[in-house]
Amino acid sequence: MEIGFIGFGYLGKAIIERLISQKVKVEIWNRSLEKVEKEYKVVKHPKELAQKFEFIGLCLSDSSAVREVLTSENLLKGSVKGKTIIDFTTNSYPEVIEFYEVLKKEGANYLESPVIGSIVPAKEGKLILLVSGEKEIFERAKPFLEKISQKIFYFSSPGKATQAKLINNYVFACFLTTLSSAIVLGEKAGFSKEQILEILASGAGNSTVLNAKKEKLIKEDFSTHFSVKNMIKDLFYFDKLLKEIKGISFEADLAKEIFKLAQIKGYQEEDVSVIYQIFKILNS
Repeated sequence: MEIGFIGFGYLGKAIIERLISQKVKVEIWNRSLEKVEKEYKVVKHPKELAQKFEFIGLCLSDSSAVREVLTSENLLKGSVKGKTIIDFTTNSYPEVIEFYEVLKKEGANYLESPVIGSIVPAKEGKLILLVSGEKEIFERAKPFLEKISQKIFYFSSPGKATQAKLINNYVFACFLTTLSSAIVLGEKAGFSKEQILEILASGAGNSTVLNAKKEKLIKEDFSTHFSVKNMIKDLFYFDKLLKEIKGISFEADLAKEIFKLAQIKGYQEEDVSVIYQIFKILNS
């Protein structure tokens, strides 16, 4: 098995490492090639990947980066006929619909495949994948997807995977803000951080979010698994989705303001668990 891959950020690198560990041949293009360690095989131009591989994975920062890669004459445009793009980026819903049309005109296939999970589950092959696209294309790409995931949700309708991912990250943001606030308030009431976390884990606070971020919160280790900057981006994309479906969410607005405050305080590149620090500041 072999695949070309564009994007070498935190998640992209973890996915690449997992694929290589599973004996998949991977060649990489990244805008900043100096960020890619020497042990990885890199190409100087993305069109080299289109020439070599049937499948090209994307894991980029946002929809603007995806659009540039797909539509720029200097990047992939004009080189992907007959190829399949597997896009692991968390995109904006209106824009991901646009990407299907862009690639259809190029004679290429597109699978949107945003992930639930971050660096650790990616390295362990335990991501949850949300996939939309043509069934036949999905089945052809499935051997790659199965190597990085423990569960795959497939939707035939374009955009459904992106909708599901944005709704999931909306819940993640709201839960993490509540959890962080509760820990700080518990400490203010005289509990140790460990005590209040154990109580929450035994009651209404028990969740995947708590279990995933528990050690980071205890140690106040905010090294990045999923950045504040990316959460803000996803919450703005969720706003766009709300407009598309004519939905209302007061909680998302509050969560977005908390994460924006973290950005203002200079934490935009830190892990999302750093909003615990924001609540400490607010309650000081």
